[in-house]
Amino acid sequence: MKDPAAIAKTCQTEFVEDISVRGMIYALTIRSPVARGRIKGISCPKLPNSYYLITAAHIPGKNELADFPIPILADKKISYIGEPIAILAGPDVSKFDDLASKIELSLEEETPVFSGDDVIVSRNIRSGDPDKVFAGSDTIITGKYTTGIQAHWYTEPHGAVAVPSPSLIRRPAPSKNAKIENIKVEIEDFRIYTASQWPFHVKRSAASVLGLDKEKIGVYPTLMTEHMDGKIWYPSLIACQAVLAAWIARSPVKLMLTLEEDFINSPKRNSAEIKIQSSLDDKGEITASAIQVKLDLGAEGVFQDEIIDRTCLGALGVYQRAAFSISGRGIRTNIPPQGPMAGFGLSQGFFAAERHISRIADSLGQDPAEWRKKNITSRNRLLPTGITLKEPAPIAELIDAAAAMSDYYRKWASYELLRQHRRETQWEHGDGSLRGIGISTAYQGSGFLYNTESGNGNCTLELTLDKDGVLEIKTTLISTGTGFLDTWRELAHDILGVDPALIRIVNNTQEAPDSGIGTLSRNIGPLTRLMERCCMAIRKQRFRDPLPITVKRSLKPAKAPGGGSGTDNYFDGIETEALSRPSWGAVVVEIEIDTVSLEPVIRGIWLAVDGGKILSQRRARRTLRSGIIQALGWTYREHISYRDGKIRPELYIGYDVPAPAEIPPINVDFIWNDTADPKGIGNLPFHCVPAAYVQAVSQAMDHPFEKIPLDARDVWEAEKQKRAEPLP
Repeated sequence: MKDPAAIAKTCQTEFVEDISVRGMIYALTIRSPVARGRIKGISCPKLPNSYYLITAAHIPGKNELADFPIPILADKKISYIGEPIAILAGPDVSKFDDLASKIELSLEEETPVFSGDDVIVSRNIRSGDPDKVFAGSDTIITGKYTTGIQAHWYTEPHGAVAVPSPSLIRRPAPSKNAKIENIKVEIEDFRIYTASQWPFHVKRSAASVLGLDKEKIGVYPTLMTEHMDGKIWYPSLIACQAVLAAWIARSPVKLMLTLEEDFINSPKRNSAEIKIQSSLDDKGEITASAIQVKLDLGAEGVFQDEIIDRTCLGALGVYQRAAFSISGRGIRTNIPPQGPMAGFGLSQGFFAAERHISRIADSLGQDPAEWRKKNITSRNRLLPTGITLKEPAPIAELIDAAAAMSDYYRKWASYELLRQHRRETQWEHGDGSLRGIGISTAYQGSGFLYNTESGNGNCTLELTLDKDGVLEIKTTLISTGTGFLDTWRELAHDILGVDPALIRIVNNTQEAPDSGIGTLSRNIGPLTRLMERCCMAIRKQRFRDPLPITVKRSLKPAKAPGGGSGTDNYFDGIETEALSRPSWGAVVVEIEIDTVSLEPVIRGIWLAVDGGKILSQRRARRTLRSGIIQALGWTYREHISYRDGKIRPELYIGYDVPAPAEIPPINVDFIWNDTADPKGIGNLPFHCVPAAYVQAVSQAMDHPFEKIPLDARDVWEAEKQKRAEPLP
């Protein structure tokens, strides 16, 4: 057993599961079995000594997360299956199942809504007069593109350890029927250990729930591996439940979800349905587009503005048109609150946009790569939304780079000839191979589009160089692994000459400033720039000022643009750091259809990236490779869905992510630009790979697929449809 101070020094290298403190008890979440209804009562037999059943009635402060309308424990209304209703806490986990089975929930079930028109957030954006353009157009291409949910799938499920101050632990526990407001306790502080990308949100939420000053809550982030943004807000919910139990029991409490419990109940990438209609002129160029976006955001909106705006931006793509309209809706349904996920909706939007572009090229009988190069935004320094780029968009160069690596142009022409031949004959199993190749492009910004009242886009970094040569970096923006910490150490060594072994990170909320959320490549983008500025400032001061020297620097993004209704300049207020200097990528995916099983087999993936200055080629390649594998899982392997508001347990048991032996050949190359700032690149595979893969399968089967995940059953259905069609 370790004391809290010892844990605080080592929690960056420990999982929550490995943390144990003296006197710790455990907690279990009691969840709703219905998707929608009302709580009429909760009955529980007398519990053994040192066991507690905690409900919303015991919450001394606000029963809601900071910034989001997510209840800590359901009070009266139930909004989804698995919603937390109560917390069972006690010293012996082995007794939990028996005790939980005796707790009776009296619920009044209501008819759930799994699709509908309960709009949480909406967008109506127009540029030019698309209606007039469509009225005079002879060629209109329409497609409806859908993307499914995706699990974050991390090494350790969500959990938290809440440790109250010794003065609280020594006081007698309240009786079973005592009301929390009548318990007079002098509280010093709480320490919370959890794997969170947003420690200050945990801090603010826990303080609000307990009705305490924020300074009495210290959050110490634990070790995180890959998470795909699954640990942004949900750890705050788990931490609040743990700290509430610690408040009631007056003991340290660990609340740890099982992997299955986490998989079934935690947020997922929200599903999307995007309809795009484009008019073409006689040259095959887009003259206008009408885009309809529908997102299932679950029971409550979490980052709903960021998600819907990024989805709309992605759905526009990077190709110029004279006019467009976007109608976006985020819908409330009785499933768990959805999102965010890697890309915050940009991936869903880019899948629709890039898949639509390939449909247009196919309809014209043109190479999709050549069409893209000819029709990229005519003003290279301006996105279709009106956002000004501070650097030219190297799309054509990236397309050619990816094509050269993959031999794309020759392969596409060959596979097109095979496709044309199959159109003239009835294809049979075993009649030669079915191959296809697809290409896709996308961009990625670093940081949020704009700030919110919660300050999620703020970024502050503090550096202190001590007399003994130790450089202390204070920031809570610690997202995953240690790779970027090595980057910072190398940067500090280059500028200040500090031995990397003498550089340490302080990331708890009691000592480090609020650095915002560890997502959207903010650690490699804004924070790395702040790191460089702080190091430069220390270098200037150290020759005239005595050590220690402390320097603090901050960035604040712009406020949100005009309120969500549509004008030509809706996106003008978007933070320039987010999209004015994006990274760019182009990917080629080649597949072959197994002629017996009709299952697509990937022959190779080639990704070309402009990421500005690449601080570490090895880490950049590793990040992109990992992203490609995860994007492939979303594209064709990870088949999960809600049925009647619930993910069935067998989907967890059979959840299919690519195994190491199944990973196809992956090739990554960069357009080098050492004079540019480092840019975030980690989400580019999610933006590029799905559309390229689906285009490759579409060419091989001569069928326009429009959804992910795409599996062998979809290919079988397309093959049956092709057989039923008469020969030309």
